[in-house]
Amino acid sequence: MVSNMTDDNSSTKPWGGRFTESTDAFVEAFTASIDFDQRLYRHDIAGSIAHASMLAHTGIITTEECSAIVAGLQGIQADIEQGNFEWSVALEDIHMNIEARLIERIGETGKKLHTGRSRNDQVATDLRLYLRDEIDGLCSALKRLQTALVEIAAREADTIMPGFTHLQVAMPVSFGHHMLAWEAMLERDHQRLLDCRKRVNIMPLGAAALAGTSFPIDRAYSASLLDFDGPAGNSLDAVSDRDFVIEFCAAAALIMMHLSRFSEELVLWSSAQFDFIELPDRFCTGSSIMPQKKNPDVPELVRGKSGRVTGHLLSLLMLMKSQPLAYNKDNQEDKEPLFDTVDTLKGSLRVFGDMMPTVEIKHANMAAAAKQGFSTATDLADYLVRKGIAFRDAHELVGRAVRHGVETGKDLSVMTLQELQAFSAVIDTDVFAVLTLEGSMSARDHTGGTAPAQVRAAAAAARERLKSR
Repeated sequence: MVSNMTDDNSSTKPWGGRFTESTDAFVEAFTASIDFDQRLYRHDIAGSIAHASMLAHTGIITTEECSAIVAGLQGIQADIEQGNFEWSVALEDIHMNIEARLIERIGETGKKLHTGRSRNDQVATDLRLYLRDEIDGLCSALKRLQTALVEIAAREADTIMPGFTHLQVAMPVSFGHHMLAWEAMLERDHQRLLDCRKRVNIMPLGAAALAGTSFPIDRAYSASLLDFDGPAGNSLDAVSDRDFVIEFCAAAALIMMHLSRFSEELVLWSSAQFDFIELPDRFCTGSSIMPQKKNPDVPELVRGKSGRVTGHLLSLLMLMKSQPLAYNKDNQEDKEPLFDTVDTLKGSLRVFGDMMPTVEIKHANMAAAAKQGFSTATDLADYLVRKGIAFRDAHELVGRAVRHGVETGKDLSVMTLQELQAFSAVIDTDVFAVLTLEGSMSARDHTGGTAPAQVRAAAAAARERLKSR
């Protein structure tokens, strides 16, 4: 039976011809995405302008119709950006809100815009355009933080701090070298984002609902207008693929994991027990009950937010794991995890980029800490090897010397020559040059080592690499 119903909202839906009753009010709100996909408006309009231009290019619509559509869409974008656009939950999503307003503005011609496409390929295109822009912005934010770390590294190449394994003092290292370790992590993150961007930059538009369209569209032309590398090769995959979202969130989770590791060290270093650094007051808060407290809230919060981003990655993997081809409504759930991941990562990189150049480094405290824990023991073992003793025997001899130091409360560097010779007769006065913190650090003078000369060279190379972006 054909229904002539006009008193319910089925007639206001773009798909309402098939239906004989209104959508349940709660279901309408439950299934709508307009509350969160509004942020795609620029990308949705850009995709629609490109689609209209392609329709005119292929003769599917006239040049005049295309001009009217483009002008209408540009006017809608201006309305949105001026706060003069009223979003409707009844229209479900960003796509139908904009299309409905276009028809209001330019009449019947607006109804021709959706020729040869579906919301399925439209939303996939919007997401890729959005994520491409966000990746570019995140790469800039990474560069800003990397540059700050490189400048600290160059300035602090000679600053001595204890290097740790198992959170136990291991060997003296350059503070600049430590900063470059962080920068190396971020450089891998940058490379991952660039690699991810290659797979983001493929155009789904033209795949329509799942099988393509019977209209003589030119997908290569649309791809060129939108600066995509090319159209997706399979229409089924084009509308249902969310690998690019998951891959981005995996890269984001790794970045947040790295920032969390940085945060943990900043929290430790700013504690009274370490006292290696002082975080600026503007990046800390106090206690409501303990007036002496200065809490490292920014790194603590970034550390906490890393779990949030990892959770989004897992939710997206679960979202996709059981979906048959092609598009399913489940995919509406991809946007909120993606958007929050982007927002969280952007905020975390910004606050780190603001904070790191202003951190106060307590050089004397770091050097004093490096003197604890027999941090030059490996240097003594290496010294014995150069004197002709096999490394395993040298390791045993130095272990006994350390035990003597523990019992007497003496570091290796303050033991007398006679004390040291009790463990090996080959030890001579030249041993004291290798037992200093400076001597230990400078001895590691090779590519990737902690010697100040190597740190300065590595910082200079990193600086040039960053400038070339």
